[in-house]
Amino acid sequence: MQPKRIVCTVTNDLNYDQRMIRICTTLTEAGYDVTLVGFKRRKSKPLIDRPFKQVRLPIMVEQGKLMYAHYWFNLFFFLLFRRADVLCAIDLDTILPVYYVSRIRGLKRVHDAHEIFTDLREVITRPSVHKMWQWIAGHTIPKFPVGYTIGECYAEDFKVRYGVDYGVVRNATILRPFEIPDKPERYILYQGAVNVGRCFEQLIPAMKNVNARLIICGEGNFYAEAVALAQQHAVTDKVIFKGYVPPFDLVNYTVNAYIGITLFEDTSLSNRLSLANRFFDYMHSAVPQLCINYPEYQKVNGQFEIARLIDTADPMVISDALNIMLADDEYYNRLQQNCLRAREVYCWQEQAKTLISTYDSLWK
Repeated sequence: MQPKRIVCTVTNDLNYDQRMIRICTTLTEAGYDVTLVGFKRRKSKPLIDRPFKQVRLPIMVEQGKLMYAHYWFNLFFFLLFRRADVLCAIDLDTILPVYYVSRIRGLKRVHDAHEIFTDLREVITRPSVHKMWQWIAGHTIPKFPVGYTIGECYAEDFKVRYGVDYGVVRNATILRPFEIPDKPERYILYQGAVNVGRCFEQLIPAMKNVNARLIICGEGNFYAEAVALAQQHAVTDKVIFKGYVPPFDLVNYTVNAYIGITLFEDTSLSNRLSLANRFFDYMHSAVPQLCINYPEYQKVNGQFEIARLIDTADPMVISDALNIMLADDEYYNRLQQNCLRAREVYCWQEQAKTLISTYDSLWK
């Protein structure tokens, strides 16, 4: 019997989207024929070989409404003629072409919600943009009864707003054998998108009062401003920007880090209810982390104390918390050992069960 064909659609760089790499690999291993579709930027590096198919569609404009319009146009016609049994929209970025093609062709459709997209800061601060995405969400999400999202808080919000009952597939890391390495340097790590709302305005000046380096692995829409902040506060010797780091190299930075950073400004509901990929990456590398005290992190930390939670992202609060973690070895070791326990529970092997059952249910 020919395997069922799933086409997943994103607007991210296919080489660096670890959640989608994990999802597509798992579905492929479960017997599905999976294709991940994104777009090709001028500076896109060659695709890394994966166990699933990958397609990049060309775009003429790389940002703004014209980018979406051109990509949606290309994606619509690509999906219209691509052999498929299921189309999966990741967030609202690709949901319109997925919805209309699935209706035209009579295909099954799935919504993979990484964000509460209508409540992202970069959306809600622009009224016309916010109105557009709200219309798209209201027009499409109720017609995607099958889906999953990254945490219980997001799932509850989608049910209240749109009447859909989505499963939870957390961005948990794959559980692998692990031993804590020696750490001659006690450096602090931020990994992930360097975007607005990630507290760089508070974290970078806080480093003036912390006797350790902060290594930042990632790029994003706040990258240039973050570099400028390091210069403005005279901490360029302490704050090191690595830009985009391939997943294989990123692992080395993570396992050797002493403290991880998971901070979000309370500027949107999407931030407040979030559960970041890096939270689990630090956990699986037994790296205690500094987190903002939001509901999803409270739930995990209440079960396994693996992080120091702070109520406000004030520079002095951040520096005080980091200095305690750097100086109190007994406290640090307790957090580290709790990471080893938590990773057995919050691992991709457990989350994959919900993912696979979601797709399997389409044919039951």
